[in-house]
Amino acid sequence: MRTRIEPYRIKAVEPLPLTTRAEREGALDAAGWNLFRLPARLVTIDLLTDSGVVAMSARQWAALLEADESYAGADSFSRFEAAVREVTGFPEVIPAHQGRAAERLLFEALVRPGDVVPGNTHFDTTRANLERLGARPLDLPVPVALDPSADAPFKGDLALGDLEDLLDARRPPLVLMTLTSNSTGGQPVSLENMEAVHRLCSAHGVPLFIDAARFAENAWLARERDPRLAALSPAAVARAFFDLADGCVMSAKKDGLVNIGGFVALRDRAVAERIRAAMVVTEGFPTYGGLAGRDLDAMAIGLTEVLDPAYLADRIASVRSLADQLDQAGVPLMRPAGGHGVYLDSRAFAPHIDPLALPGQSIACELYLHAGVRTTEVGQLMRGRPQPGGTERPVALDLVRLAIPRRVYTCCHLDYVAEAVRDVFGAPERLHPLEIVEQPEALRHFGARLRPRAAVAVG
Repeated sequence: MRTRIEPYRIKAVEPLPLTTRAEREGALDAAGWNLFRLPARLVTIDLLTDSGVVAMSARQWAALLEADESYAGADSFSRFEAAVREVTGFPEVIPAHQGRAAERLLFEALVRPGDVVPGNTHFDTTRANLERLGARPLDLPVPVALDPSADAPFKGDLALGDLEDLLDARRPPLVLMTLTSNSTGGQPVSLENMEAVHRLCSAHGVPLFIDAARFAENAWLARERDPRLAALSPAAVARAFFDLADGCVMSAKKDGLVNIGGFVALRDRAVAERIRAAMVVTEGFPTYGGLAGRDLDAMAIGLTEVLDPAYLADRIASVRSLADQLDQAGVPLMRPAGGHGVYLDSRAFAPHIDPLALPGQSIACELYLHAGVRTTEVGQLMRGRPQPGGTERPVALDLVRLAIPRRVYTCCHLDYVAEAVRDVFGAPERLHPLEIVEQPEALRHFGARLRPRAAVAVG
């Protein structure tokens, strides 16, 4: 059939909030022009993130009632542990309440002040966790990753020459590969690149870890774009990546298909025991990690469901369809479409706004004002760093992310989003420069307050 349908039917519904532009203007002003500060009840289509906003399946909801809530050694943990081992092959499995908690536990066990931690491209919470420990996260993306218009298949890859130079000069505590690369458009990492990174790390005695938040989407895209992998199942492709690593951290709120949860999984038992000893003080007993037993059961099922080819085919097709609609309308965006969202090229979308005047945030705010669609700036506001004297350097890549929640919105919802983006792109006079009024020291995009500056004439 030529008509694509979602591979599920809807069993429960939730009404969408419908608001007027005047209501949205008041809400955005009260939120200091920061979409993270908006109340969700005033958002019609919420593409702020794909993290934790998944619709769980009937199997997952049923499992909640059979969960074992014992404090220690619960059957729910045993089922969760078995599922993680089956998917990843890592014997040591440590639950955590979400990805950033897993990162904190791993980094506190391995990273020391002054360390440099390289990766393809670290995301915001990863960077913050490393900087909190006095370490320096170092992004080593392939050059093509910084060109939104380049139609390269594996823009999530790590620049091997740069990594080799670093490893020849110093020994980092670990190398972290993010699958897919969220900060560069949800772009996949190739198995060939992962194999090469593995060889370099092995030769220099450096552990290699995976940020596995979107491991299934990376596996599907690698399978699509690498002829060597076409005959393999998504589970087999994912396992080929995990087999090259010493461990992983995961926010299961993405490809775990749950609303909360995560884990650290690794091969080194000594490191695992250090993590467990620390987490008893800060996160909870090692067999629950700050989660309820029902959360562990939901993750165990989600890790299986996410590798279903029918699910992944629809998931990637929905993102690609939205990207194609915008591309056909001339909207500048990151190509090719990634795994979990569509990323607008802010500087090409709003060339009349200076890069330091937050063009991405201006676009994101206007999308909300025009249609009630909430998105995320992944650019100057998120990744910029104030310099002495209050100045900043423009970041290398300035994007607006339309993150698609899993199993939540239908094709018609995404058609509405496409219409909203086309409308905003066709009215550049509505986009105004912004300035930061106040900002926290870490993860400033979560809590900053902004305001519009004087309008810029559009030629």
